Amino acid sequence: MAAVIPEGRTAHRAVLPTVMLSLATVVSAVASLNTAVPSIARDTGAGQTELAWIIDAYALVFAALLLLGGAIGDRYGRRRALTAGLVVFGAGSAAAALVSDPNWLIAMRGVLGVGAALVMPATLSTITSTFAAEARTRAVGMWAGVAGASAVFGLLASGTLLEFWSWRSVFVLNVVLAAAALIATLAAVPESAEPDAPKLDLTGAAITVAGLGLLVYSIIEAPVAGWASVRTLAGLAAGVLVLAGFVAWELRRPHPLLDPRLFRIRPFSAGTLSITLQFFAFFGFIFIVLQYLQLVKGDSALIGALSLVPMALAMMPSARVVAPRLAARFGAPRVITAGLLLVSAALLVFSLLDETSGYWLLLAGLLPLGAGMGLAMTPATAAIIDALPRDKQGVGSAVNDLARELGGALGIAVLGSVLQSGYRANLAPEGVPAPVAEQAKESLAMALRAGPGIAAEARTAFAAGVQSAMLTAAIALAGTAVAVAALSRARRARTADPAGPPANGDHPHPADRAAKLNAPPVGGAGGRGETRYTRQV
Repeated sequence: MAAVIPEGRTAHRAVLPTVMLSLATVVSAVASLNTAVPSIARDTGAGQTELAWIIDAYALVFAALLLLGGAIGDRYGRRRALTAGLVVFGAGSAAAALVSDPNWLIAMRGVLGVGAALVMPATLSTITSTFAAEARTRAVGMWAGVAGASAVFGLLASGTLLEFWSWRSVFVLNVVLAAAALIATLAAVPESAEPDAPKLDLTGAAITVAGLGLLVYSIIEAPVAGWASVRTLAGLAAGVLVLAGFVAWELRRPHPLLDPRLFRIRPFSAGTLSITLQFFAFFGFIFIVLQYLQLVKGDSALIGALSLVPMALAMMPSARVVAPRLAARFGAPRVITAGLLLVSAALLVFSLLDETSGYWLLLAGLLPLGAGMGLAMTPATAAIIDALPRDKQGVGSAVNDLARELGGALGIAVLGSVLQSGYRANLAPEGVPAPVAEQAKESLAMALRAGPGIAAEARTAFAAGVQSAMLTAAIALAGTAVAVAALSRARRARTADPAGPPANGDHPHPADRAAKLNAPPVGGAGGRGETRYTRQV
């Protein structure tokens, strides 16, 4: 049962900082290693495909296990989930700091993802199940702020560390943060759980991991195997089929990890699509631009991280102040659509970057990128959260996080592969031995070590790959804006229908809604099967 802390208790001051530190520890790790990519490439000899795996292994496992992690916390205790997750995360980070082989580094990043999937949903569900009403509202607001700011913190912290030490120091920082969060959790966080939570859907979780793994593997390996090769097409098809099997499996479950029927609620679908594609572009951009700044422009890791600060400065007021006001005046769907179009415009600016571009061109894209993310993210997040039953604390928060992490994993995979394809296609060095030329095609970091004769051409080829990747992202975000607008128009048409939802935008009584969907009660793996749908965006 939840141990609710009433207003005014001093325990607030211990629990809240503890879960915030835990959250910052795992969220910052999504972005922090991006600043170290050039250093890792130089020290380990990793090619561009291996670099993509080193970054994406964490995000992929994190995303694939989030729903299961939330369910574990609900069933066995959120404090236990936090503790176990921090132990796994810290141990994986310690091991990663000691390895030198790219494949082992990929494996250890995957271990970190397992720990993060236990920690992140437990942080929000600990807040919502522990704090009383007014304190809960303030705490959830702080949670959202920390979740957004932690990525920037990770970039700046790792950039600072790399000024003095090697890329291994980034993992050492993870160990320190995890240890501090673990000690605080054991000392301050009360246990809370759902005593009647259903059995864990381990089969559904395994299917999710297999399906996403096949998709991401095929996308990342496509530049080498060929986008039209049998290997790539078969892998993509297999991934889609496995994920379709996940949908079929979940439809048969009385208490699924994620009920596919939820996507019949148009605001939920629009919010999920928006968040997924926003972070698809965001994390793909971070992965690419930090390599561009360090390897093409010659910036240090810290300067590269500092160069992105204007994006965060534009994002924070847009998300916290501007987006809520505009949503109240014009409606959330219009604000989400406008934000996505602004992000698409920013990505078009980035598609103009080349090896001679100055910082002002980058800044011209960073400001609308941050502002657009802020505009689209706040109402889209509200749509996802409000559409879920309120008693699904762990799984409910995990669904929102899943959209972020899955989008990030796919963004790194897809945009990283487009970058690598463009780089390889535009690099045709002459006058160098074939083994040297082939090694240069593996990554820009390797090409820069091959000598000045190939370095200039490699920088130009890499910039061409950046342009292709950013243009791809811009098209994807514009298409998402169109889809969100279409879903919103369809919902307004249904609102005008007497058989549809009430004109004020509220959903019908839960029993009527469940009957209309022809679905059993929505039972995430952490709840009791209540079917409650609150007001959407």
